[in-house]
Amino acid sequence: MDRYGYFSFGLANTYSFEACMKADKVILEVNENMPRVPGGSEDAIHISMVDYIIEGSNSPLFEMPPVKQADEADQAMARLILEEIEDRSCLQLGIGALPNLLGELICDAGLKDLGIHTEVYTESMTRLFQEGIVTGLYKTTDRGKIAFSFALGSRKTYDFMHQNPLMASHCGRYTNNPRIIAMNDRVMAINNVVQIDLFSQVCSESAGPRQISGTGGQLDFVTGAWYSKGGKSFLCLRSTYADQVGNIHSRIVPMLTPGSIVTTPRTAVDYIVTEYGKVRLKGKPTWERAELLIGIAHPQFRDELVREAGKLNIWRRTNQQDD
Repeated sequence: MDRYGYFSFGLANTYSFEACMKADKVILEVNENMPRVPGGSEDAIHISMVDYIIEGSNSPLFEMPPVKQADEADQAMARLILEEIEDRSCLQLGIGALPNLLGELICDAGLKDLGIHTEVYTESMTRLFQEGIVTGLYKTTDRGKIAFSFALGSRKTYDFMHQNPLMASHCGRYTNNPRIIAMNDRVMAINNVVQIDLFSQVCSESAGPRQISGTGGQLDFVTGAWYSKGGKSFLCLRSTYADQVGNIHSRIVPMLTPGSIVTTPRTAVDYIVTEYGKVRLKGKPTWERAELLIGIAHPQFRDELVREAGKLNIWRRTNQQDD
């Protein structure tokens, strides 16, 4: 507790204050290893709202394991996205090797005056600020600050965030509100997906009916970037994956695996990126979406995808004219 009677939610703002408002009893556990992260909004709770306080054991905070070394596929996708980022862009990055690699490439690209409005604050964002690339001076919301809702990183990152006026810790209702996201120009939203079909329906959270991740803020930021002046969203996936016995499968498929959850509907999709290229599907008809997606699929599966597109009556306009 600070001298005014407030406890900081630290790294996990998201819906902490809202949960306390709805709870019958509010019990806080104090952990002095948690950085005190300033607001923002709804970033702390006053002792007058608390029923019980536990003086905790001050256990170490969870730290993200070191990100695996980026391979050629990650490097190819990062370079393709980097081509689209301009000075004064406002970034949203997800978690994993690709976003961290992209952060490294941005540091060497000579870009200036970037902003950050994101759901998750990650390791690469700290370096972007320290290198003088992220200033936030041309954001419309939280100008001069990094807006985020929760953080995952190393102890070094947590120490950087502690008492840092740069940080604007907001609840998820704010960071993930497409209307607020879109108030910033040139929003660049970069997220990973699991599977996409030839109709451009995107699944990012399940393997068939088996849930493997949460919905998260992907659609929020895809929508926010859609309405942002100069905004772009990039949904990234490796073209293939290997199953448990080593067989290779395409992540670009004729139709989503039965039971798959549609995270981002086809009408909201902007850019799709694989290691074989990037395509912009925004405003494209069905036949052209399929054609473009097949063009960035792994070459091993392209002929099969063309045949399956025919079975689904997804025909190119040229074929219709020839017929």
